[in-house]
Amino acid sequence: MKRKKEKKHRLRNWLVNIAIVLLLLVGLALVFNNQIKDLLISRMSNYDISTLTVEDVKANEEAAAVFDFDQVEAVSTEAVVKAQLASAPKNAVGGIAVPTVGINLAIYKGVSDDNLLYGAATLKPEQKMGEGNYPLASHHMIDKSLLFSPLFNLKMGEPIYLTDLTNIYTYQTDFIETVAPNQTELIEDVPGKSLVTLVTCDNQGTARLIIQGTLTVTTPYKDASADMLDAFGLARNNPGN
Repeated sequence: MKRKKEKKHRLRNWLVNIAIVLLLLVGLALVFNNQIKDLLISRMSNYDISTLTVEDVKANEEAAAVFDFDQVEAVSTEAVVKAQLASAPKNAVGGIAVPTVGINLAIYKGVSDDNLLYGAATLKPEQKMGEGNYPLASHHMIDKSLLFSPLFNLKMGEPIYLTDLTNIYTYQTDFIETVAPNQTELIEDVPGKSLVTLVTCDNQGTARLIIQGTLTVTTPYKDASADMLDAFGLARNNPGN
């Protein structure tokens, strides 16, 4: 009888200890929720576009994509973990670099939760770099170095680079405004202008930061300057070219 009681006592202690550990883990997860989320996004958004080829980009540009803004959810730890466990998007169509604020992200075709968590997402089905208005969106995070969060430090006149690995397109920042979410006309084409439009949420998530730049020069990849290539982490002999 004594041995049986001791066994029950050990089992109870073991269950109590397990419960305490689980509670501690849950508590830590709640306390460090944002840090965990930002760490995962930091890993997810660290995509090396030098692994792309020109042929990859062209194929991805022709592939079908979803452009459903209503399906996009706010950034949650659950959504980030789900995206981390799934395979990364395979529809990259190039890259965006804003060297003065430290942005270097892949551009993915279409508006989806995964695309917005891994990099910058295109907002219109037929948009083309260097032509019309080329809008891109990404999330604003608590960690101000992630995704489009650094855009809040961008200043007028600073360069924005896009590349499809055939050319590097240099845009000069000339519009920075916080607007209402329904001001979608800012992503539409403007006759006679070649623009890039960058969209992200403000600190409260109730408005949108809109940054636009005007195309100043289109540089063939083979003629790109060292500064341009460094902004994307690319080399002169990128295998995609």
